[in-house]
Amino acid sequence: MSASQTPDVPTTGVPGPDVPTLLVKIFGKDRPGITAGLFDTLAAYSVDVVDIEQVVSRGRLVLCALVTEPTAVGQGELRATVHSWAESMKLQAEIISGTGDNRPRGEGRSHVTVLGHPLTAEQTAAIAARIAETGGNIDRIFRLAKYPVTAVEFAVSGCGTEALRTALATEAHSVGVDVAVVSAGLHRRAQRLVVMDVDSTLIQDEVIELFAAHAGCEDKVAEVTAAAMRGELDFEQSLHARVELLAGLDASVVDKVRAEVRLTPGARTLIRTLKRLGYQVGVVSGGFTQVTDDLKEKLGLDFAQANTLEIVDGRLTGRVTGEIVDRAGKARLLRRFAEEAGVPLAQTVAIGDGANDLDMLNAAGLGVAFNAKPVVRRAADTAVNVPFLDTVLYLLGITREEVEAADGGTGELLH
Repeated sequence: MSASQTPDVPTTGVPGPDVPTLLVKIFGKDRPGITAGLFDTLAAYSVDVVDIEQVVSRGRLVLCALVTEPTAVGQGELRATVHSWAESMKLQAEIISGTGDNRPRGEGRSHVTVLGHPLTAEQTAAIAARIAETGGNIDRIFRLAKYPVTAVEFAVSGCGTEALRTALATEAHSVGVDVAVVSAGLHRRAQRLVVMDVDSTLIQDEVIELFAAHAGCEDKVAEVTAAAMRGELDFEQSLHARVELLAGLDASVVDKVRAEVRLTPGARTLIRTLKRLGYQVGVVSGGFTQVTDDLKEKLGLDFAQANTLEIVDGRLTGRVTGEIVDRAGKARLLRRFAEEAGVPLAQTVAIGDGANDLDMLNAAGLGVAFNAKPVVRRAADTAVNVPFLDTVLYLLGITREEVEAADGGTGELLH
């Protein structure tokens, strides 16, 4: 570039640290036209807009505008004009002189979602204090939902996501709230495949127990389950042992069990919202295709895989056929579904409650422990301990208003 040439750079933009700026704050009863009115007033002084933020709570507005300072003569006139306009609108105004932009946010940014049922001031104070103790700064807070739980999100900077997650997990348990910590970034809304466990996650029941009730062998099935929990049997051994107890049941029991299955509150809302927002949704289960295939059809799922009860001459044989869906199998199926959906594994979400879900939760871009056992809660990226499956939406940054918009006014998204 020759000495006579001028670099092609903007003459306006973010002010330097020494450039005078004004913070204009407006308070009062919210109504249409306030934002337009304020900036119409400021436009007469040829100021540049550096930052804007507006919050409305219970009908009361706080509007902040950070603008470059006009000339020394114009500043006094600007102040008088803004105060006069605010008074005419029955609002209050405050104008603070300073220099430069807002301070830059610290490195390490996270979204902290807090779920309460209800959410108390004491709980909120404890979470905010622990964020500060960890070295984090709360840059912004907003409400995601007020139903079926109160969900608020803190945008936090200044500390690492893992350190923050560890600190807040302890505090959340102490004060009795659910706290989910995920790193900030575009990947959060890019997670376009959700895969969940079925028993005690999508549904409230354990399917093997529903079959066992019809076979009159609930106690024996419970004994095998307990042995597996003690580590005396692996999943595949316990599956075969329990299914053997169902031998001889008439195949008509399948329809009876399907009718007995109870969806977890919020399951329909979760799935319909995700589908209408363009996500793909699937289930993997250590239960049986005789139930998961029915759920896939009724709920409009994209993927479903489980074990299959063998039926010969109209009766259960006490055996399963095909690929066994165990702990490793669930993770394998998550990868298969992601490949079929054309979604990178980093853009998947897995939801489950048991130890046999751990491989799947760890393989997904985001693993969510839903009303899970302690070992699962400790290993997952985040945990939800309220009985509403649709609260998972808030972990993805989806607000209740977006849920209702996805409903399209049909009133279909009910628990």
